[in-house]
Amino acid sequence: MGSAGHSAGEEGRRLSALAAEHDRLAAEAREAAERWMIAHRTERQVAGSLAPLSAAGYSFLHDRGWPGSRSRAQIDHVLVGPGGLFIVDTKAWADVEIAAGRIFRGQADVTDDLGALADVGYGTEAVMAELGLAPGEVHVVVVLAGRRMPPTEVGGAVVVGERQAATYINSYGRRLTDVQVNAVLSAALNHFPVLSSSPAGLDTSVPEPVLVESEPEPLLEIEEVTDILLAGLMAEPIEEWMAFLHPSQAKLVRRGFNGPARIRGAAGTGKTVVGLHRAAYLARSQRSKVLVTSFVRTLPDVLSNLLARLAPDAADNVEFVGVHAFALRLLKQRGIRVNLDGSEAALAFSSAWLSVAAGGPLAGVDSNPHYWQDEISYVIKGRGLWRFEQYADLVRTGRRRPLNVDQRREVWKLFLAYEEELRERKIHDFDDVILRAEASLRSQPITEYGGVIIDEAQDLTCAMVRMLYLLVGDKPDGLTLIGDGQQTIYPGGFSLTEAGVSIAGRGVVMSTNYRNTKEIVDFAAALVDGDEFTDIEGDILGRDAFDDVPRSGPEPISQRFADRATHDKHLIAYFAGLECPPGDVGVLCLTNQGVRDAIRALSSAGVPVLELTKYAGIPVDAVKVGTIKRAKGLEFKHVLLPRVPPSLLDSVDRDDETATIHRRELYVGMTRARDGLWVGVCP
Repeated sequence: MGSAGHSAGEEGRRLSALAAEHDRLAAEAREAAERWMIAHRTERQVAGSLAPLSAAGYSFLHDRGWPGSRSRAQIDHVLVGPGGLFIVDTKAWADVEIAAGRIFRGQADVTDDLGALADVGYGTEAVMAELGLAPGEVHVVVVLAGRRMPPTEVGGAVVVGERQAATYINSYGRRLTDVQVNAVLSAALNHFPVLSSSPAGLDTSVPEPVLVESEPEPLLEIEEVTDILLAGLMAEPIEEWMAFLHPSQAKLVRRGFNGPARIRGAAGTGKTVVGLHRAAYLARSQRSKVLVTSFVRTLPDVLSNLLARLAPDAADNVEFVGVHAFALRLLKQRGIRVNLDGSEAALAFSSAWLSVAAGGPLAGVDSNPHYWQDEISYVIKGRGLWRFEQYADLVRTGRRRPLNVDQRREVWKLFLAYEEELRERKIHDFDDVILRAEASLRSQPITEYGGVIIDEAQDLTCAMVRMLYLLVGDKPDGLTLIGDGQQTIYPGGFSLTEAGVSIAGRGVVMSTNYRNTKEIVDFAAALVDGDEFTDIEGDILGRDAFDDVPRSGPEPISQRFADRATHDKHLIAYFAGLECPPGDVGVLCLTNQGVRDAIRALSSAGVPVLELTKYAGIPVDAVKVGTIKRAKGLEFKHVLLPRVPPSLLDSVDRDDETATIHRRELYVGMTRARDGLWVGVCP
């Protein structure tokens, strides 16, 4: 039997517990309401601080949903403008400190709180890659409301005080054209959904009449946006085009490899620009220095300035330097003496030739001493061979004239005589520089580079690749070789196996030509049709076929002239008829003398010129004039090839190694042209 008042006590305790639970829930609701109100105030406050950016061409998307999320988590602000796409989150954090790459709120480490936002940034990079937007144009920014703090990178985002936020975003300058901004904004509207409204409460009023909702205009498909973007870039200076990424290229920029990799593709497929954007991507993702190098001395300067405009945040961690300049700097830093003298080295070879080879068996095979100088430079010293037995059995990749053992012994005698001449003169040649740098790296490795990207890799010697491979070895995304064997314009060759580099399963072929018109491709291809070359992977290949050449244009013009005066007159006339700025035109020559002649002809007609040796990737209002070798990796809206010898077009001797190399060189020159090509043929 229960005690008196038991049931009343139970009910009282139940109601007290219920009231306590209501109080707890009410307190939680009040706390949540306060947080939401703080967020509301700070988001409006930060939005006001960023509002001046609208005058700089930025569009704002406020209170957008997280892509792919069913929750009510939101992105406070998405900004799209000339500096790129900015994902902005607002924090009302007090007592914030950043140390050792972590961010603390009081004593609590809140770095991981930024991780999810950084993931949104990575996902957005992938979506925007469908437009050809480089990963570096997507930025994740955390703004500390009411705070002053310089921009600081933490956990994949940049944390900045509210007072500095607009200045920081505006510091990116003009990275995207108006056409690109509109394309990115269209994609962002799709990617970041509008948050749905909260469920409505019970409504007992008479329902409003049901209105038929008008059909919204469909958003552009990704292919349409890409086509519009491409059309807009066509009108920009050529330097803007040189940094353009097609969606397929943008995906390759972000691709990971678990060791050395190779990106191969014929002229016009965008290999160099992929390498440029990949360098910036690796510099950000690896947070270590990336080396971009090439045999062509002009290319590193051009790429460096292009990257400074495209990705200033990554530029300090990407180093652009020619392969010889890198080796010379390394030797100087390590106090290793080298006395490089190219002119004196040429005299040393001439002396060696006269003393042991002129009039002998080698002259009977080829009387031109330059052939044998190339044999020593590219085949022997280019591999670092120091014993005759190494040379006697060597497969001389890329050399078409066979040599028996006795003839090779004569070559070796010439090599030894040349080395003796160098020692007596106390000088070194360019091959010595590479071999000394390689030896130094073997004995004393360096680990400062997270990645090495070699552009025009087919132009390097075996020793050069070995030297650069020593910088990163087999680390993931360490070594990337970019090139096309069809564009080899130097004697000899090698295989990656000889260099000790394996790219098994890590080769990518680019097969869409975004640069040239179909007419230019067909015209240039006819010049090398039937030529075979040994690729650096060891395969004998013919010309790479394209899966697609989406652009068409006027037929290239080839004109023949009996004398140079008439030729130069038509050269000037063709240039005068072009409907593009002078800075978008390249006049490319086979020889240095041809460059001097072209500059003289253009200057006498009042045409402003800039030698390619002085071009650094900055837009100029002058015709760029230089050798085809200097133009490797570059492109122009219109290319003029003056004073091409008729023999290169008339006679096709597939066994003539020199003629084959010259045809390839001319092919490279032709494929630098995006829209138009003129070839002047003259004795």
